[in-house]
Amino acid sequence: MAPHTGVNGPQPAGPPGAARPARTRPADLRRVVAASLIGTTVEWYDYFLYGSAAALVFGKVFFPDSDPLTGTLLSFLTYAIGFAARPVGAMVFGHYGDRVGRKKLLVLSLLMMGGATTLIGCVPSYASIGVAAPVLLTLLRVIQGFALGGEWGGAVLLVSEHGDDKRRGFWASWPQGGAPAGNLIAVGVLSLMTTVQSDATFTAWGWRIPFLLSAVLVGIGLWIRLSVDESPLFKDALAKAEQRKAEEPGQQGAVDRIPGLAVLRDHWRDVLVAMGARMAENISYYVITTFVLAYCVEHLEIGKQTALNAVLIGSAVQFCLIPLFGALSDRVGRKPVYLVGAVGTGAWAWAFFTLLDTKDFPSLVLAVTVGLVFHSAMYAPQAAFFSELFATRMRYSGASFGAQFASVAAGAPAPLIAVALLKSYGDATPVSVYVSLAAVVTVIALLFARETRGRTLTDLRNPADDAAGDGEGSTSVVSASTEMPTSPA
Repeated sequence: MAPHTGVNGPQPAGPPGAARPARTRPADLRRVVAASLIGTTVEWYDYFLYGSAAALVFGKVFFPDSDPLTGTLLSFLTYAIGFAARPVGAMVFGHYGDRVGRKKLLVLSLLMMGGATTLIGCVPSYASIGVAAPVLLTLLRVIQGFALGGEWGGAVLLVSEHGDDKRRGFWASWPQGGAPAGNLIAVGVLSLMTTVQSDATFTAWGWRIPFLLSAVLVGIGLWIRLSVDESPLFKDALAKAEQRKAEEPGQQGAVDRIPGLAVLRDHWRDVLVAMGARMAENISYYVITTFVLAYCVEHLEIGKQTALNAVLIGSAVQFCLIPLFGALSDRVGRKPVYLVGAVGTGAWAWAFFTLLDTKDFPSLVLAVTVGLVFHSAMYAPQAAFFSELFATRMRYSGASFGAQFASVAAGAPAPLIAVALLKSYGDATPVSVYVSLAAVVTVIALLFARETRGRTLTDLRNPADDAAGDGEGSTSVVSASTEMPTSPA
């Protein structure tokens, strides 16, 4: 297909001698955005469905000999174990995504996630097969975590690398909308099931239906995801790598064959910044959307449907806000928008539980919705922000490392720690302290971060040069061997 410039004119000139790949047409970009959004929605539906079920029913089904809070605690332990697999998924998918392409790995992650979720709906209860039931549940949760570890980086990069520099925050925020959309569908289906079924029926078998529904959703997501093309930036970098390999045989070093090692060598500061930036975002989200269900149902003795409906409304509002915050980050920068979300999250943690303790439904909705508004301000610019930190040949690995290694320390133990604090102290004040401390960590990380708005992803300059003192507008570039991926082995 002949190169074209698209509606925004030709690409800006890059470093001397650096050719620019053709820009994606607006219609093609919208198709890529839709494919990424639908794919991530399906995967997050699968992932959040587990968290909601862990808060509401898994304690009774898989740990029936424990008291309610202890059963919930054990359920959240299996939930947290899935997070441990996410960095492994990030390393494996990031490695091959930087070597063979984003699209192939995204298809694989979708199939793995959907298969594991469907099988969770088939796992027998503890009453049927004893301890083998929670063991099987945990194994399938690990597969979910492994798949999601590779999904996020590929989905946001596919959009970021098709889009333009000026509106990357807006376009890349759409795959981020898959999280609230997936949570919206998961909580909506569970809410529907609790409405039409008695508690006994829902606990006996009704909870399985949303998990089995995943097979249908994965089929839809797979059909759409297969319809899009590979990232033009990756194809261009791969072609250059092949050309260089032909012109300079034997010059490819061992580190360059392993993108993950290159990330740790050249971008370790950026990985730490990304991990710190995720602390408040990740912890607050799982407290607001997952722990809140256990807190309302087990501690406040509010009905399941009431708690689910509050999260449902908050998720719907968040889905609408994410692209707006993404667009705002294109105008004022990634850091200012992210900082507002982090500071707001730390402050709102103190009002959040006060509102929940009223047991008044409008107050529940207000608590969850405002919390998710501040979360959106962090989550929306995150995709573009992390993408702009890393060079093309290591971008999948770098973005995935920063996002998924943080999830082990942040999202994985968040509901577990929150339940343990509630069980130990009898009220939610320590949980508010926990979320506020996470916000402090994120603010500190952002103060050390560079503003990345408007950075050209095809620029061969190593972002680490900025930290070394090259300054704004530096013309320092890294060698072609540092920017280009190797060809598939």
